Amino acid sequence: MSSNAPVLSINVLAGFAPPTYCDGFGMAFFGGRLRPVAGADAMKQKNIYMNADTREYLAPGDFVDSEHPDIQDFASNRAGEGNDRQRAIRLYYAIRDEIRYDPYAFSLEPDRLRASTTLAAGRGYCVPKAVLLAACARAAGIPARIGLADVKNHLASQRLLALMQTDIFYYHGYTELWLGGGWVKATPAFNIELCERFGVKALEFDGREHALMHEFDTAGRRHMQYLTDHGPRADLPYAELTAAYRKHYPRLLAAPDALSGDMAAEMEQDRAQG
Repeated sequence: MSSNAPVLSINVLAGFAPPTYCDGFGMAFFGGRLRPVAGADAMKQKNIYMNADTREYLAPGDFVDSEHPDIQDFASNRAGEGNDRQRAIRLYYAIRDEIRYDPYAFSLEPDRLRASTTLAAGRGYCVPKAVLLAACARAAGIPARIGLADVKNHLASQRLLALMQTDIFYYHGYTELWLGGGWVKATPAFNIELCERFGVKALEFDGREHALMHEFDTAGRRHMQYLTDHGPRADLPYAELTAAYRKHYPRLLAAPDALSGDMAAEMEQDRAQG
């Protein structure tokens, strides 16, 4: 950065229109220009500059319980040092790979959908893993929100598909993170071991490009098709989500042994049977 670049002090900011975005590391947009702000400590100053719409996505929610001590500790330990993008990338990989993808963790109980519960369990399906990433990002001072979409041809065993009675996964979860002045989508659902085991491309995240599920697997077979996006939410829309599950998955919810199993083992058996 040029040494003669104009620097705005915090005391002078009162005389300016509020900046449209601040990256939390001493840079803010004023009138479409990125300008340095003297003494702008990353975490302390971010809320001052953030617009109201973005501040909403830093607050804890019922399911995105970013104030929970375990979430705070995990986020602090995994995010590390650096700018928001660097820390968001570390959080993404920590949740993608340390929290095992398990569709049989499916539940309509509110507590089972909270970020802190998923963290304690060490496993979860796409929705609670997305909620957990949002909670950890907020705990690290990075605005985050929940995204929900209907997708087809999700990674699944034949048993799971039979219980669902469809190959459409309604209200599949992903996360949106506020990085570099815009929302970036990230999908931490499938852990690396699961991907490598079944020939699915592990979903990488660089904090710049959207990380949405690959359309094809490593063998060129169709893997994922996005059908409907239900839009971003500050917190998990529990009533809407559970209504959709009851409508589309009555057999899954009614079967007494439905929510138990080992999807990876079932998929190995499916593969062995051709």
